[in-house]
Parts: sequence; C-alpha cells; structure tokens
Amino acid sequence: HKELPPGIGLLFLNEAAALDETSRGILITYLVALLVVFLVLVAQFESLTSALVVLLTVPFGICAAIFALALTGTSINIYSQIGVLMLIGIMAKNSILMVEFADQLRDRGMGVAEAVREASLVRVRPIFMTMVSTVLAGLPLILGSGPGAESRAAIGWVVFGGLGLAAVFTLFLTPALYVLIAGWAKPRGRETAALEEELAYADTLSGKA
Repeated sequence: HKELPPGIGLLFLNEAAALDETSRGILITYLVALLVVFLVLVAQFESLTSALVVLLTVPFGICAAIFALALTGTSINIYSQIGVLMLIGIMAKNSILMVEFADQLRDRGMGVAEAVREASLVRVRPIFMTMVSTVLAGLPLILGSGPGAESRAAIGWVVFGGLGLAAVFTLFLTPALYVLIAGWAKPRGRETAALEEELAYADTLSGKA
C-alpha cells in the first residue's frame, strides 16, 4: 500500500460518500436491532436465559458469513450486509425451534440435558430442511451473470457459505449453550404451578375471612 504525500487526502463523492456515511451508522443499527430482538425473545419465552441462548448464537453466524466472504474474496458491502441480516434471522429462527421445544419438555418434568437432547433430535429435520432450501435458493445469485451480478453474488455467498457453516453452529452450539445457561432458571411450568398454588391459597384465606 502506498501512502499519500502530506497534505493530500481522499474525498468520497456520490455513491462512495453515501456508503461511507451509512457504514458509520450500521454498527449502531445492529446494536439497536439486537436489543429489540432480545426484548422480543424475552417476552416470547418469558425467560431471560432462553432468550440469551438464542441471542448468543448470532455472533457465530456473523463470523461464519465473514469467513465465507473472505474465502471467496467478496468484499463487505451493503449487499453482503443485507445477506448477513437475513442469515441472522434464519439462525435465530432455528435456535428458537430448538429452545422452545426444550422449554416445553422441561415443563413436562425432563432435566435440562435430557430435554435439549430430545429437542435436538426432533428439530434437526426442520432445521436441516430450512438450511438446504435456503442454501439452494442462494445458488442462482452466485451463478448469475449480467448487470448487477457482483452485488447479487455478495448476498448469495453469505447465504450459501455462511448458512452452511451457521447450521453447524445451530445444531451443536445451541444445545451446549442451553445446558450451560438454562439450568440457572426454573422451568416455566413449575413457576406457573407455584403461582396457581399461591392464588388458590389466597382465595382460601379470603374465603375464611
């Protein structure tokens, strides 16, 4: 890389200036999006630990996408960033399938390790089908030619390469994180039963009064 002489710099114009401006705010956008997703997951699962398990798989999906881009020599641009957002959504969806079913099994009385093992065996087929269909859908973007082919290829490589690696993280990393984290929280069914017992006891006391 050659250095510019003192007093000489670069001035971005038109599309380059717009890309430079949007790249500065993309990190804040990602952080806000992750916060919103985390709050939605907490509300859906009614559990902080289950939402944390799903959210912790996201950084590994981003790393898988960056590795796929580096392996193919594709630059990180606005199109590849769109692909990363789509990849994050698919990874979160796969993790939600596994974590939600494991939570249901724990409500029925199973232990943490037994529940996540059963959830992994049951949910592996829909997760694998989602991965295969999405990866195959990315092939036309990679193999296409003509105007705009480079931008479409950036999205295609993120989906094709990133999702293939991210699926491995989902199938193996999510159960490991669930065993490590979910054990710190009680099953929702146990908390619901305890609340119902307290309400019944309160009704009994009010009836006696």
